Amino acid sequence: KQWYQRRVAITAGGTSGKSSGMFSFLKNINFSTQQTVTSESLQPVLDKLKEHLTSKNVASEISVQLCDSLESSLVGRSYSTFTGLTSTAKQALSDALTKILSPKHRVNVLRDVMDAKSKGRPYVITFCGVNGVGKSTNLAKVCFWLLDNNYRVLVVGGDTFRAGAVEQLRTHVVRLANMYSEEQVQLYERGYGKDPAGLAFEAIKYAKERRYDVVLVDTAGRMQDNEPLMRALSKLVALNNPDLTLFVGEALVGNEAVDQLVKFNQSLIDNSSASAGTKSVIDGILLTKFDCIDDKVGAAISMTYITGQPIVFVGTGQQYPDLKSLNVKSVVSALLR
Repeated sequence: KQWYQRRVAITAGGTSGKSSGMFSFLKNINFSTQQTVTSESLQPVLDKLKEHLTSKNVASEISVQLCDSLESSLVGRSYSTFTGLTSTAKQALSDALTKILSPKHRVNVLRDVMDAKSKGRPYVITFCGVNGVGKSTNLAKVCFWLLDNNYRVLVVGGDTFRAGAVEQLRTHVVRLANMYSEEQVQLYERGYGKDPAGLAFEAIKYAKERRYDVVLVDTAGRMQDNEPLMRALSKLVALNNPDLTLFVGEALVGNEAVDQLVKFNQSLIDNSSASAGTKSVIDGILLTKFDCIDDKVGAAISMTYITGQPIVFVGTGQQYPDLKSLNVKSVVSALLR
């Protein structure tokens, strides 16, 4: 079953106030009268745990799965101390969360760029998402990262819809060229009103002729119910077959970003021609403003669980170097606090 067909009940609400810690809930089990954990004694604990996870923006389906995993690890086992019970519970949840955040499909951009280069072609990344999530800014961060790894990058002004989009990209490219060189990074644009799919096709051809290593294609921000813009994006992806299509989502909106991702990809599939094949349209996720969410990291868990696609980058600030790989241990630690 394709991931975009999954329907997940998303609950963005939560408890108010700070939690005293996930594993304090286990104190509800009375060790003086019961050494063996039962489903009945554990149920109040699991209810509290679900509330705790929901308060950190974990989707309800995932909360249920984690609670089931914890229950199967504890029920029927005997514990004489709270410490022993806590240790088992923490390990069980940590293992379950790590498994969710480590999807089978992994993206290693630098390795894949090298592979494409060895075949005499540029590696192509398309950035897409809803309005106002910072696609252009985070495209510039990815560009900086690639330049820092000694690759030549062609940035494509594929947002031919929003006024000022090309100028915004030009500002970034000029800054990056001043930091490195004009030989290493260039903007390819043809103004506004052009067909983005055709523009990207021309840009990729241009990049191949001039031996650029990577092509970064910006696209117009669009809501998933904007059919004309969704058709245009589907055409761009089908025609140019990018190596990596990144969905750019904002961590601050929590599970709203998860809902956007599911509906966005479904809309892309619906608008794709049969010739596009069965390849999943969204290959990975770039989660912005990850530094602003404190311990409410559940959206990262939810996005990876629902799509089976990896979070390739997280944005952690306003500067070009503020782009990181997702630290799975840190996310797990934040959820277990």
